[in-house]
Amino acid sequence: MTPDEGIAACAGLVQRGDPARFRAVMAAPVPLRRMLFPLYAFNLEVARAPLVTKESMIAEMRLQWWRDALSEIAAGGPVRHHEVVTPLADVLDAQGARNLDDLIEARRADIEGLRPADANELTRYIDRTAGTLLWTAARLAGATDENAAREGGLAQGLANWLHAVPDLVARNRQPLPPGEPDMRMRELAQTGLDALARARSARVAKSARPVFLVLADTRARLRAIHRDPGAPVRETPFRDRLRLGLRSLRGW
Repeated sequence: MTPDEGIAACAGLVQRGDPARFRAVMAAPVPLRRMLFPLYAFNLEVARAPLVTKESMIAEMRLQWWRDALSEIAAGGPVRHHEVVTPLADVLDAQGARNLDDLIEARRADIEGLRPADANELTRYIDRTAGTLLWTAARLAGATDENAAREGGLAQGLANWLHAVPDLVARNRQPLPPGEPDMRMRELAQTGLDALARARSARVAKSARPVFLVLADTRARLRAIHRDPGAPVRETPFRDRLRLGLRSLRGW
């Protein structure tokens, strides 16, 4: 597999599995795309690992496979040949590999699918997954403000999580902390809006700003949930593309 073929394979995975991130990456400069597509393809594969089987042992083995791959990348030696691992090794440094290892460790919570004990437990999980992912991407692009990236990741992660609540409930999961569901969703949406405001008030290195285009529709999604938690989720690709275009012109 050539480097270009590896990037193309990762881009295809992201396009099919995470179209919103795909659109955001395509709005970034080409050099950043070559870093972001392997990173986001890795995130997809790890997120799926606990969900593709009902056998907890098999799910653990799948996650361990990815942890072993990151260990190889962090060591700086040969890495296994794989459509995602191979291009990821070309863009990820040792610190990034260690950070993403914690993301995988956090994903172990998805194997059992236990209900979050409280809002703090859920936001901690979101920070270790979506927050770590955005910080890793931003740092590799030249950002130095970890808090800003993690706040943005928390906002995006909460928007994604809250939009997924109906699907998770249909799978017999309890994705919200104890309490009245609509109230909990409004509280978490407000937490996301506050985090996004803090992220946008920070100064981000110019080279890393395109990474934050993934947040283009986050505010609108969180505000919709805060306004009416029970409303059906409506996909708005045209509006999402419009917001993305405006953000790419104005800065994230």
